[in-house]
Amino acid sequence: MAITVPLPRTPPDGGLVRWYEHELGWATVAGPPVQLVTGLRFDVLELPAEAGRGVLRRMGPATGPVALLGRRMRLLVAAGSAEELPGLLDWLEWGGISLDLAVLGADGRMTAPLPPGRDGSGAPDAAVWLRAPAPGREVESSLPALRSAPWGDAGAPCLVRLVAAAAAECHRVRLLSARARRPAAQQLPPQRFASS
Repeated sequence: MAITVPLPRTPPDGGLVRWYEHELGWATVAGPPVQLVTGLRFDVLELPAEAGRGVLRRMGPATGPVALLGRRMRLLVAAGSAEELPGLLDWLEWGGISLDLAVLGADGRMTAPLPPGRDGSGAPDAAVWLRAPAPGREVESSLPALRSAPWGDAGAPCLVRLVAAAAAECHRVRLLSARARRPAAQQLPPQRFASS
């Protein structure tokens, strides 16, 4: 009687690792979940999803790749941007203001979203691409970076504009949530102005 030996199984995240490492050239750490290593090819600007939606409305496609994980949105930016963020926020006059804005840089990790068109587990907390990186071209050239025209690439997204929009949207969300938490008695009535 012949015994059938099953073929070795590919790890469930093997295709995911292969897509990121071979199609995009990004370093990964095996999971579950598979993690993308930040600080090598890109850094990540992370903010509340509600604020992120405002950034996407303001910036349009100039944001570069964008991922969503639960209630947090992750905007991919050029490697090295994490080091620039504190000084950039100060320069934009957002320094010292509490913003729910974080950055992942050197030696950071980001949960890898499934590649576009690949069905996932359907878990509500699964990472997904809202704007996926495009394999087969240099992804890093499409990431928001500090640049100085006329020497920089005039078509590249600008990190300064992205951070300014992100800071403003984070602040807006913070103010709206603080207002919503205030008891109705403490909220000021709308002002009425007499016409002359």
